[in-house]
Amino acid sequence: MVTTSSECLSEMKNDMTNSLNFLKKELEQIRAGKANPKMLEGVKVDYYGTPTPIEQVASIGTPDPKQILIQPWEKSMIGPIEKAIMAANLGFNPQNNGEIIRVIVPTLTEERRKELVKRTKQETEQAKVNIRNIRRNANDQAKKLKDNGVSEDEIKKLENDIQKATDTFIADIDKLFAMKEKEIMTV
Repeated sequence: MVTTSSECLSEMKNDMTNSLNFLKKELEQIRAGKANPKMLEGVKVDYYGTPTPIEQVASIGTPDPKQILIQPWEKSMIGPIEKAIMAANLGFNPQNNGEIIRVIVPTLTEERRKELVKRTKQETEQAKVNIRNIRRNANDQAKKLKDNGVSEDEIKKLENDIQKATDTFIADIDKLFAMKEKEIMTV
């Protein structure tokens, strides 16, 4: 239970920062045509019956912008890693030579670029909805502070601060979208 206006504002900003960080992670996973080890983030490999993140069973590198190289720590993991990449449905076709797995990142078509921009837009809109929900919760908490003896002037100031913070986070989300859209559409 929040008891002061500074606690309310601090908690709200923390929640909004978490929401923004989540959006950044989601946008990193949307590929923009250049090979990046983060494209494989979230891929789980069956490591002796346990779903394990791919980065914990292999080293992942990008020798050039068009390919990702995966070097398993154990040779017996080549098959499960290859299966996991296929199962993740990332649009990649891994090739293994018995030593390493090579993933060629295909060049994006104009149509695919537009789909990725659309997906990016959906992710950013969802983040904005999350920010607005956090704002609504913070405003509800601010109104409840009246019961704790906080003055109406202080509550009004808190509501203004909440709105200013919300506007700042929404602007940050818009900047992230613009940067990602430019990155995707650049050939």
